[in-house]
Amino acid sequence: MTDPISDYLTRLRNAAAAGLQEVFVPYSKMKAEISRILQEEGYLWSYEVDTTEAHPRLKLKLKYQGKAPVLRSLTRVSKPGLRKYVGSDEIPRVLGGLGISILSTSRGIMTGARAKKAKVGGELLAQIW
Repeated sequence: MTDPISDYLTRLRNAAAAGLQEVFVPYSKMKAEISRILQEEGYLWSYEVDTTEAHPRLKLKLKYQGKAPVLRSLTRVSKPGLRKYVGSDEIPRVLGGLGISILSTSRGIMTGARAKKAKVGGELLAQIW
């Protein structure tokens, strides 16, 4: 697998489209941080590290409004073949401020709003709404 973040987002997107309550993804620190951000922003109920298998994995509980998933769109922006870096003044607003952008900065992984407030730019990983 050449892009584990794209795989993570695709698993979330497919699980939400299928109406699953929870989904398992292979563990990494970056995926755990993205999951933490998604939980803080209200896109996931919870996430936890499951170490019962041979390799650790993340157990994500998806959030729904009625029968519609809260995660409507997950888009990978920066890809291995074409990285997308933005400065603090170039961070895009997603869906007029209704969505979030996730950045990998020198201060860790954070939302676009936090990065703009901290006046730090970085690699634009994904846009979610």
